Amino acid sequence: MVIPVHDINPVRRTPWVTYGLIAANVVVFVLTPGVVGSLVGEETGLARLCDLQAFLDHWAAVPRELIHGQLPDLVPTGGTGVGPRGPGCVVGPPGYDKSPALSVLTAMFLHGSWAHLLGNMLFLLIFGNNIEDRLGHLRYLLFYLVCGYAAAYGFALLNDGSGDPLIGASGAIAGVLGAYLVLFPRARVWVLVPFLVFLPLRLPAWIVLGFWFALQAVYSYGGGTAAGTVAYVAHVVGFLAGMLLAWPLRPGTPQPPEPRGLLFGRRARHTW
Repeated sequence: MVIPVHDINPVRRTPWVTYGLIAANVVVFVLTPGVVGSLVGEETGLARLCDLQAFLDHWAAVPRELIHGQLPDLVPTGGTGVGPRGPGCVVGPPGYDKSPALSVLTAMFLHGSWAHLLGNMLFLLIFGNNIEDRLGHLRYLLFYLVCGYAAAYGFALLNDGSGDPLIGASGAIAGVLGAYLVLFPRARVWVLVPFLVFLPLRLPAWIVLGFWFALQAVYSYGGGTAAGTVAYVAHVVGFLAGMLLAWPLRPGTPQPPEPRGLLFGRRARHTW
């Protein structure tokens, strides 16, 4: 997988919404139960895992709840106890009212690890500013949320019996990537390609994002998740939603200079 680090596509206005989304995701992640302890090297104990599980059941999107509206009778309470099989998380009737539709919104700001968070925020920072510049602040925020909802419900439709929590901004950010591919296919993107060492290359956006989408489509084939618990189908649906919403804006979108080839190193800088 190539790692994007910068695009050569200037903007006319400060992307305040993109910055705000990044800040909100970071703040929510730091406030997520168990994260503060992990920052200082504390081991993840049963109590912290139970607390996190209760937090996610409350705020994450669950496919079964989204499609069927079936809220569980028993949920983790955050407490621990000892049962016939040994120590575990205590369950009980939910002490909160949960709106499945609203849980999609809250789930967009939850992440499972630092790698999950930083990877998403890197893509949002690089590609989100140009989409915000093209759409304007409010339309961009609405676009981001619509793509996130489309991704979550698209995944839930194919996994309607799943009770596993769905979290992350990946679906919404995939929509940003899809819009970028439609609006700025020839924009140059600096990427790092792992080949013995990290090789810096400057590639057209259509190669970078097209390759990313192809990987998501391949990984999603046959089940929606692969390599653990990554919701690849949500990425595919969000990407397609972003492309569809951005398509009418193509004719009036100013284009950056076209690339002159696949260059790397200093030569790439001098030929811009």
